[in-house]
Amino acid sequence: MSLTIRGSVRARRQPSCRGIFCRMVCLPRSIIGGFSRVMGRRNQYQPPNLQLQHPQLQQPQAAPEEWAFLASFEQQYGTTHPFFYACSFMQALKIAEDEHKFMFMYLHSPEYPSTSSFCSGNLCSELVVQFLDANFVCWGAFADRGEGLQMAATLLPASFPFCAVIAPATCNNIVVLQQMEGPIDPAELVEILQRTMEEQGSAFGSARGREEEQMRARIKEEERIRARAMEEEKLRADRQLREEQDAAYFAALQIDQEKEKLRNARAQKPEKHLGKSRQASSIREARFKETVGQGKDTQATQILIRFPSGERREHSFCCTDKILSIYIYIDSLGLPGIGNYRLISSFPRRVYGVDQMGITLKDSGLHPRASLFVELL
Repeated sequence: MSLTIRGSVRARRQPSCRGIFCRMVCLPRSIIGGFSRVMGRRNQYQPPNLQLQHPQLQQPQAAPEEWAFLASFEQQYGTTHPFFYACSFMQALKIAEDEHKFMFMYLHSPEYPSTSSFCSGNLCSELVVQFLDANFVCWGAFADRGEGLQMAATLLPASFPFCAVIAPATCNNIVVLQQMEGPIDPAELVEILQRTMEEQGSAFGSARGREEEQMRARIKEEERIRARAMEEEKLRADRQLREEQDAAYFAALQIDQEKEKLRNARAQKPEKHLGKSRQASSIREARFKETVGQGKDTQATQILIRFPSGERREHSFCCTDKILSIYIYIDSLGLPGIGNYRLISSFPRRVYGVDQMGITLKDSGLHPRASLFVELL
């Protein structure tokens, strides 16, 4: 029996490969350094629910050894397989951490006799494919080159095919939750993976649960602080609005009071001046009557004059007096607000303006009695 066969038989006889165990492993620097090579380019990977049908579409963005395993596997076993991330080990581990999943790592060694049956019977099985895609982030590599060789040297598998369930740990360490060596049927593989998730996932799940709980508590506290800040801001805004409204009200009230005082002062002032104005107007009117009445024809014409203020004045003119005499009489009154104006008769409506000032009262139809309105211009 060759060394390869003896290693395979020894793997089948090892009961520990089916048991649950947990060990901490420190990653070599060469593996850790691979993380920086693809850091920040996660968008180059397809989502887990898609199968990689054409590796050449993404091959220019990944290192050759990261595509060699996937291209070789699909060429030999087809495209039905778990979604293996074509990236570095550290990047796949980061993806698993972000998605809160364990990593399923497969190291491929074609020279072992059981490798072909494991790939076709397990990794191409619908049962295994669906279970792995739903619960794990899968990463595969050749065991004799690149990062696959480095992981093989770190984990020291006794036989192939070799699978391991890995979780991230602190610093540059990983936790190997389970490892399987040698041939295994699909149902047993799924059972071991399921048991590992249930038994080992509780510890990591509790840690993640605590982190999530702390994050939820922080978010809740931040929301409470924001709500309290918004409420305080609303109270300040309402208080400021009330103060502004009160200030505007008192300012308007003060303005109204000042206006009222001014109106009262003005109302008292015109009464004194109005009495004096009326007295002067009466004196001027009497003088005008005396002046105009001397030497005039005894045939008088009575003219009633209505002003815009509602005031009325009646005066007697001679029928031979001209329209100009009425304007002179109105101007002699010195009434306030009477500046530029013209005389109008109501019925029939007729305007006695500048063109008619030389016509006598008799010729203008105002004799012996007429009523005229003063219309301001």
